Amino acid sequence: MSRSSEGAGDGGGAGTSGDSERIFEGVKFAVERRQVPTRDGGTAMREVVVHPGAVVVLPILDDGRIVMIRNHRFAVDETLWELCAGTLEPGEEPAVTAGRELVEETGYSAASIEPLTNFYTSPGICDEKMYAYLARGLTEVGQQLEATEQIEVELLTHEEVIRLVEEGQVRDGKTIATLLYYGAFRAS
Repeated sequence: MSRSSEGAGDGGGAGTSGDSERIFEGVKFAVERRQVPTRDGGTAMREVVVHPGAVVVLPILDDGRIVMIRNHRFAVDETLWELCAGTLEPGEEPAVTAGRELVEETGYSAASIEPLTNFYTSPGICDEKMYAYLARGLTEVGQQLEATEQIEVELLTHEEVIRLVEEGQVRDGKTIATLLYYGAFRAS
């Protein structure tokens, strides 16, 4: 096996910790089989989804309402309540991705986009690092959806959004994490 350096760039996670082999190359991610150390000094093989990284954006209108989306996700064949989000393009800074995805999915542009936090989405199987942003000073410019996207925009109060989370109607992890982080540490 050869050591892989692909997929461990600035957007994604920590990279490899031993020999690895690229076993799948997709449009948005790859899969590597990696040799990892065991507690007893041996090694084991594990598969890791290698991802370039992504953003999630919490857009808040001047009146305090949150711009949420209803996004049909083909992987689970459900329409989910979410904050807008998207994958980093090669060489693209996360803040640029955040602005691009905000316009594409919600139809709003922002006067300011500021970082909130970052986190790993599923570190047991994937190195995807998610960068969360707060968008303010929103202006409606119209959605620019990709051909496969089925997204409806909904404007909700903070209380309505938190009630949806409490009732289990928001089941998207990045959305829950970003909303709760903002509510706990940044909302005033």
